Amino acid sequence: MQSRQLPFVAVAFLALATPAFSADFADPTWPCVQRKVERLSIGLMWPAEIPQMKLSPETGRAVDDLAELLVLRRVDPEDARAEVATFARDQGAGLQLMGVVFRKVFDKVSQRRTRIIDGIGTFSLNQISLSGRIDSARSEMETVMAAAEPDYDRADALEEQIDWDQRIYSDRQKTITYLCETPTLLEKRLYAIAQILQEAAGS
Repeated sequence: MQSRQLPFVAVAFLALATPAFSADFADPTWPCVQRKVERLSIGLMWPAEIPQMKLSPETGRAVDDLAELLVLRRVDPEDARAEVATFARDQGAGLQLMGVVFRKVFDKVSQRRTRIIDGIGTFSLNQISLSGRIDSARSEMETVMAAAEPDYDRADALEEQIDWDQRIYSDRQKTITYLCETPTLLEKRLYAIAQILQEAAGS
């Protein structure tokens, strides 16, 4: 069999370091630099115990409508403050009632945040698996090309696989910053909403 050189792209890939996340792999499901907080505590955001209140149908609907609006990230703080002020004017501005609103907001945002954190964990494990596949293919390519009679067809197939997997890995990594920031942004929004509701209650 006529010898030939290992294709340039394969050489380049073999020279690359193993893909890796910058975060500590002590928890492989968390690739973010932000500290992982799996569950939030409503008690750290609201200054008083939130009682179960028997609401009139009208007030109950108003509470639900306000909570649904406040969870929307497109609603900026000033618009949120205006909506809360309207609610307080129409339904009352007591701390207990505002607490009922906040509990509904907290539950909805916390559920969304938990789903995102779970998704980040799945993302991380998939990237680790893909990284292992790339490493395995590189190792096999080195073995193939070190043989007395290299199997160039196999080397070409491995080169194509590595190229494709590396592209997928790199494209996915571009989204990790956004993914990691999202739980923190949701937490900050909860704190902001709590402050707006407390201000309206005069606390």
